[in-house]
Amino acid sequence: MSSAPRPSLLLDLRGTPCPLNFIRARLALEGLEAGSWLQLDVDRGEAEEQVSSGLRQQGHAVQEAPHPEAEQGAIRLLVCRHEA
Repeated sequence: MSSAPRPSLLLDLRGTPCPLNFIRARLALEGLEAGSWLQLDVDRGEAEEQVSSGLRQQGHAVQEAPHPEAEQGAIRLLVCRHEA
């Protein structure tokens, strides 16, 4: 069993509207080296769908992880920056 990836950067985007949350996530990834992980905390629903699908379309690997505040509608996304 593999361990969870260790993120290089943590970004809390809960409460941030679409598409601003996607733009902030994309800009954060641009500052990381290829193969680095970004931890994103986003709201469930539209934000989760828009951010994860947009980042996948750009070639990044996206995984869901348990969030300590899941009962409050939060989701944690772990994103691996694609090779440039």
